[in-house]
Amino acid sequence: MFNDCLIMAGGSGTRLWPASSSRLPKQFLPAEDKKSFFTLALERGLALADRVIIITGKSHIHHVISDAAKFKPSEKKRIVIIGEPIAKNTGPAIACAVVYSLFSGTDRNMLVLTSDHIIKPLSIFKADAGLAAKAAGKRKLVVFGIPPIRAETGYGYIEISLKEDKNKDNNNGKNGIFSVTAFHEKPDVKKAKKYCSSNRFFWNSGMFAFNVSFMKEELNSLSPEVILPFEKLKPPKLSDFVVQNGIKILKNWKGLETAYKNTKNISFDYAISEKSKNTAMVRSNFDWIDIGNWEEYIELAKKTHSLVFSIESDTCFVDSDIPVALAGVENLIVVIRSGKNGTPASALITKKDQTQKVRDIVDMIKTAGKTDLL
Repeated sequence: MFNDCLIMAGGSGTRLWPASSSRLPKQFLPAEDKKSFFTLALERGLALADRVIIITGKSHIHHVISDAAKFKPSEKKRIVIIGEPIAKNTGPAIACAVVYSLFSGTDRNMLVLTSDHIIKPLSIFKADAGLAAKAAGKRKLVVFGIPPIRAETGYGYIEISLKEDKNKDNNNGKNGIFSVTAFHEKPDVKKAKKYCSSNRFFWNSGMFAFNVSFMKEELNSLSPEVILPFEKLKPPKLSDFVVQNGIKILKNWKGLETAYKNTKNISFDYAISEKSKNTAMVRSNFDWIDIGNWEEYIELAKKTHSLVFSIESDTCFVDSDIPVALAGVENLIVVIRSGKNGTPASALITKKDQTQKVRDIVDMIKTAGKTDLL
């Protein structure tokens, strides 16, 4: 269906602090069936593409290897890992993957996946991705729009056109493909309610599909400062790769560090999606969950996985690597990391309806200069 699938596995996922941190980002936490979010994303990528390119921070490669090592040898041969020398947002990550893909041919299509969402069932996602692949073959940047189920202020929105489009290449809703009118930033509550009550607005999932030659043209036209540093890279040699646990790592790609230093720190949405005149949206039929806070995560986890001694505190959730005792409290989330692995010890105690404030706590930690806790 796709020649390449890019999985973006960077970031720190501080909304689930202190379980998630710069050392162990959210995508490597347990999600379902004892599998991490990243493992589930890798399953999707391998099911939909001939090759899976994983771009992650160099310090996170060992997490990727640990999760990917559980796959079959035939699947691991289709994986290549590129370590980012510097975190520069999603725009440079996608530009890097586009340039790398083009070394294998010009008429290639790519699916771009996030690594920290829950998407199911796979059969429906594959069907929607098939629609995206067809549209991408017609020189479209395809985005996956999620029908909103609540007035959410934490997501960006995609606005579509419901008007009849005489362009025969643009089905405008037929077969689930729509013309994109605009992208909107995370709204306030009033706007979110307006968006949610309309049939023209969808949550932006952060997943894309496109032909790589077309995307190179779009990048050169709309955000040349993002892709030009990567275009100076030459195809890597076999000696630039190392193999660990049956998985290829592009360890010594000459010029990559310079390219990352010189590229612009910008999201793909800002660099391309919001500027492109050739964007279509697939109305997603699969279930999509972005675990954005501890309340949502405990719904996924369902139960406490720690050594907990509890008296009249059954409505609490504990995630701790040391024993915890609770007595006569309710609706609390307690997350403790003792520092056993050499990292700083930290703890979070919050009411279940206050978990959105964890982001503010993280900002306070940064302001206090205690970034080692993150």
